[in-house]
Amino acid sequence: MAVMGIQLVVSLLTASIMQRMAPHCSFARWLLCNGSLFRFRHPSEEEVRALAGKEKPKSKKDRRQNDVSESKPLSVPKDIDLHLETRPISVVDSLVLHYFMEYQWLIDFAVYATGVYLFTEGYYCLMDVQKEVNIGVLWCLLTVAFSIKVLFGMMTHYFRSEEGGERSVCLVFGFLFLLIAMLVLVVREDYLEFGLESGFSAAFDNMEMFVRQQGWEWSVPVTKLTVKLGLVGICSFVGACLTFPGFRLAQTHLDALKMTADKPMIQILLHASFLAPVVIVLMWVKPVTRDFLLSAPVGKENVQLMSSSTYNSVRLWTVVALCVLRLAVTRYHLQAYLNLADKWVDQMKKEAGRITVIEIQRKVSRVFFYLTVVTLQYLGPIILTFHLTLLLKTLGDYSWGFYPESPGFSPATDTAPSSSTASSDDEEDIQVTITKITAVLNAIRNVFTPLFYRGLFAFLTWWVAACQIVTSLCGLYFHQYLVSS
Repeated sequence: MAVMGIQLVVSLLTASIMQRMAPHCSFARWLLCNGSLFRFRHPSEEEVRALAGKEKPKSKKDRRQNDVSESKPLSVPKDIDLHLETRPISVVDSLVLHYFMEYQWLIDFAVYATGVYLFTEGYYCLMDVQKEVNIGVLWCLLTVAFSIKVLFGMMTHYFRSEEGGERSVCLVFGFLFLLIAMLVLVVREDYLEFGLESGFSAAFDNMEMFVRQQGWEWSVPVTKLTVKLGLVGICSFVGACLTFPGFRLAQTHLDALKMTADKPMIQILLHASFLAPVVIVLMWVKPVTRDFLLSAPVGKENVQLMSSSTYNSVRLWTVVALCVLRLAVTRYHLQAYLNLADKWVDQMKKEAGRITVIEIQRKVSRVFFYLTVVTLQYLGPIILTFHLTLLLKTLGDYSWGFYPESPGFSPATDTAPSSSTASSDDEEDIQVTITKITAVLNAIRNVFTPLFYRGLFAFLTWWVAACQIVTSLCGLYFHQYLVSS
């Protein structure tokens, strides 16, 4: 029996294409360098001198008369009439950006992973291959792991900051999300319909049966408590990683609204994109969505607007559509961030005193150098939410609505390999290896059923959206009231 079959061939082909095409064709590079984003070029020393009315000293005598020395940098009044030039971001410009390699790897891998997942979905829909391993799930799991790794890497960058304020913010929000996660896990399923309790119960029952067959001891209460504490710790960690992406989203959202003040339709899309996590969170609040749609009060009667399986499909499509919406307005958020350089220059002109030319160049260039960091902070949560939703659909045996939802999952039973005469020792070794892999996969399927995956990935998808709500709202308050004051 083929364990992966044609899926493995497609997966290896995709990995080879991704490796060979990355230097020539990259979606991540196209996203920044397609000509729609404009960066602000820092002024040269000669340009600043001309604006300040200073000529470059030609001799040592002129330098002494103008109080200019080799060790003393040139300073100019802050209120000079400085205007920054704009230019489209080129491929050469992108090579000097911080975290560019991590950014390119994550975005390109997410695109290829989505392509592999779409292939496996079509393959499973057209062919009866329920015994094969869905390799699209493996690509989605790797994408989720890489997303968290990149977000964690950027969080450690804030921890290494000399000022220390960012470190305190991460720690405070980590403990805040720890408390929120503990509160969420004690909410009854009548209000938050993750299905964690039923999923854990089914997994522990299957695990108990498996462990007893192996002759080991088993303690369910201790194990349940340990798993829930581990889940709380994961929630706190994910929340801390999403802290600064939420703050950055709030800042770019406010700046994007100001930038598109004359485009009401774009502003509507920006507002809808910002409120997308709220919609995702409400989709799992049972009294607000499922109970209303399955039993909507119309007059004196209750009308069922859709079935339970249809609602599950609509919920999946809603999350996917909201992720696509947030992806569609990426350019406005990134351009709003790049405009911070010009915004800083306008603020400098209103101040009194003097500033060095090097400081002006550093401030303007710094905005552009951290463009990929901001892009990862914006796209990272989207990629995380999107692929968690794909995992929820596949591992939870849900349906996209094109075909009926699977009523349940009957674990595969261990089957002995059919006896046949091997032509060589190599064929016997291959057959033994396939049999071992199949036995391991069957054991995993027997323990972790779709009921368990439904509860786990529904909770993780909801949690990522909830973290974005908390951090972005705090970011709105910070940037709109504290920074302005």
